Amino acid sequence: MAVSSPDLKAFLVSTPFFGGLSDASLDLLVSMLVERRFDVGTTVVSEGESGRSMYIVHAGELAVSKLGNSGRVIRMAGLGPGDFFGEMTLIEMQNRSATVVAESPTVLYELTARQLYTYYKADIYAYVMVMQNINRELCRRLRRADNRIAQHAADRRNGERLEIEGAGGRRPLGEEHPALIVEGDLRDFGWAR
Repeated sequence: MAVSSPDLKAFLVSTPFFGGLSDASLDLLVSMLVERRFDVGTTVVSEGESGRSMYIVHAGELAVSKLGNSGRVIRMAGLGPGDFFGEMTLIEMQNRSATVVAESPTVLYELTARQLYTYYKADIYAYVMVMQNINRELCRRLRRADNRIAQHAADRRNGERLEIEGAGGRRPLGEEHPALIVEGDLRDFGWAR
């Protein structure tokens, strides 16, 4: 069901996704959202499935996980009120990169790619602001991931040196930092040895 409530609007304004939007632009975007409810243990999205929508968490707790090459489920993050997920499928038009499961009764607001396109056609300036907000959050997540990898590498100084493939060819992982990473810790993500 589509939503429009002053309480919801106040909540959304406090999230990084909706920052900087005028009242009229925010009202239009809020009118496009669809409320979705999930019980504990329900999979909201699955890694590898096609996805054409993103979600804003209004209530509840969710777990984000990836399936490693060895078949092991790896918890990547937890999400709560104010967080959003699924935005990567709207930007890069690829399948879902992770699985998200409700850990408590959860209320989400869904925004589809079609709705986002409608928003673009209706208010290009607000659309640019939304995309900038999404990109800022993606940058924050990348920085956190970089810090986690660097910390993990520092904690594993005596481990086996790994190599990564990049635009510059193969190079030892950690070459730019004195830390080393243990192979088993990253093998699940397809890192080369």
